[in-house]
Amino acid sequence: MRTELVWDGKYDEFGSRRKVDIATCAMPMQKIETVDEPRQRAAAEGQTEMFEQRVLKIQETAPEYKEAKDFRNRLIWGDNKLITASLLKEFKGRIALIYIDPPFDVGADFTMEVPVGDGKETIGKDQSTLEMVAYRDMWGKGSDSYLHMVFERLTLIKELLSETGSIYVHLGWQVSSAVKLLLDEVFGPDRFQNEIIWKRQTAKGGSFDSLAQYGRIHESIFFYTKGPNFTWNLQYTPYDTEHIEKSYSRTDNATGKKFALRDLTAAGTRRGDSGKPILIQGHQIDVPPGRHWAVGLDAGETVQQAVDRLVKEDVIWFEPGRMPRLKLFLDEMPGVPLQSLWTDILPVQAQSMERLNYATQKPEALLERIIKASSKEGDLVADFFCGSGTTGAVAERLNRRWIMSDLGRFSIHTSRKRLIELQRTLHTQGKPYRAFDVYNLGRYERQWWQKDRLKGAEEEHRRIVLEFFKAEVLANAPSPLIHGRKAGAFCHVDGIDGLFTRGEAKAVAEATAQAGGGEVYCLAWEFEMELRQFTLALEAELGVKMKLIPIPREIMEKNRKSPPPFLEMAVLEANPVIRNGAKSKSVDVKLAKFLPSLAEVPTKELEALKERAIKSGFDFIDFWAVDFDWHPGKPFNHHWQDYRTRKDRSLKTVSDAGHYYANKGKHTICVKVVDVFGCDTSITIEVNV
Repeated sequence: MRTELVWDGKYDEFGSRRKVDIATCAMPMQKIETVDEPRQRAAAEGQTEMFEQRVLKIQETAPEYKEAKDFRNRLIWGDNKLITASLLKEFKGRIALIYIDPPFDVGADFTMEVPVGDGKETIGKDQSTLEMVAYRDMWGKGSDSYLHMVFERLTLIKELLSETGSIYVHLGWQVSSAVKLLLDEVFGPDRFQNEIIWKRQTAKGGSFDSLAQYGRIHESIFFYTKGPNFTWNLQYTPYDTEHIEKSYSRTDNATGKKFALRDLTAAGTRRGDSGKPILIQGHQIDVPPGRHWAVGLDAGETVQQAVDRLVKEDVIWFEPGRMPRLKLFLDEMPGVPLQSLWTDILPVQAQSMERLNYATQKPEALLERIIKASSKEGDLVADFFCGSGTTGAVAERLNRRWIMSDLGRFSIHTSRKRLIELQRTLHTQGKPYRAFDVYNLGRYERQWWQKDRLKGAEEEHRRIVLEFFKAEVLANAPSPLIHGRKAGAFCHVDGIDGLFTRGEAKAVAEATAQAGGGEVYCLAWEFEMELRQFTLALEAELGVKMKLIPIPREIMEKNRKSPPPFLEMAVLEANPVIRNGAKSKSVDVKLAKFLPSLAEVPTKELEALKERAIKSGFDFIDFWAVDFDWHPGKPFNHHWQDYRTRKDRSLKTVSDAGHYYANKGKHTICVKVVDVFGCDTSITIEVNV
């Protein structure tokens, strides 16, 4: 018998403890982007040699930069249960520090306001279908399903931590007490180091459910370690003014420095000459009873020799007839050892330059304190609910390696843009940085709608989708991958338990071609990132035009009769710009047209935004990038990019890379655009130089 936290799902019907199924959760991750912005920009401009010379200069002052090529940081899109399970093969026992900030508010509104164009106007952005399903599944059984979600991830995270590693779990009042018990169960109560209280709001701005309660102005961060021996670097906070004025009231005549006085003795047993009298300026001084001299001995020193050294260094204060004391100079003191109540770090303010308009963004100062305390330079840091990417940004600045993941496309886009900007800044400042890669793992396996409403029937799911799409259901389809027909084009409805991938796209295109079709609508809840550029290659290869149509979430509304809008993924057109140079031609790209899909816009705003998008589609572009030498099946290389920031809302519509090709002939350029909702689309264009 023991006291334990029990939730629905912890034990099976036979009373046996359910284990986390790691084997079936491990999945291959696909690298879809490589990002080394300064290096790739230099290569595109034909300045690789100058870039390498600059790197060598940085290495002379920052030797740790030599390690940068040994590891490429990772930004991963997908369900973090699958991601952590998939990382175990390579990173089991290798991560020094993990910080996670899992969602903890069952009633949270995840609609975000995102700026458009010059930023004077904002529009609402809904959760993606993937996030919405995951969130409803997370809270489907209230605290039981939430605790089970957290328990599974903590179990996997523990395996990833090194023996000297630490984890910080950031929570709100809604779930902190229960998750504390989970952490005790996974890591052991003896591995609990601290509950940190972060005052996240001012006393005037706390949250209330009613006036008959105290304002909620804090969040908890639980600090646990993998083992008894762990990385720890004590952090300090500055002394307050009152303490300085009271304790450091003396001024050294020779240096003008302020100092305080500390006793040269300490309580405890006398050993050796630590209890013998000492001589200072010819005066013999006895140590008080029950105390001993505490002067800090160098190797081989006696107490008297240490005192003579300190007198010579003029750090002992002595007046005849009084006990000698040690001078503590204010400018040499680290400050107050950090305590568990953090009131000196403000949340990200509306006017702050680090603000990214991301609802759950945490201040960099908070993560900087945690990373400095529980990791060393070169260590690997991870965050599996990365949100706006604060953990990775701070880890990069502090010369740590990092892995981050999130389920939301908007999170991945926000983090990517933030880290590219940081690469630029660090390189411009002559500081080391690491390249990073973007990986794809976006499948989510449990779909509440199929389970609850459709009773698991995939055929019913396809029928409903095609009915709302106003397409004919094909009873005798030429292929199991073809489910309907609309206006002469075939229709494929992807399964409700996954996302539409490259492999599926190829199979559908081949089935359409074999059936004699020239066009197919591919309707899916979620599409693999970078899928559009892959379907362009399929169109050229097989002669089948593929239209990618996100299934609108509105069809899941109970008793809905009227069809919601089915919007094709964004329309993008671009043209090469070729300039004649002194020796060879340079190439850039001009954006010609962009229409966002508006798939994540609330229905009430859709009609107005459709008209706005047609008139000024470029206003909806938040980021665009160019790979001047793209190859099918290879990751997208960021040779050039431009993006809007909170400070600068302008956006180039023509690249200024001035790319030179070493080899003459035909080349394929890939252009990627990410809209203000975080959704991406890509096209390829041919250039002959």
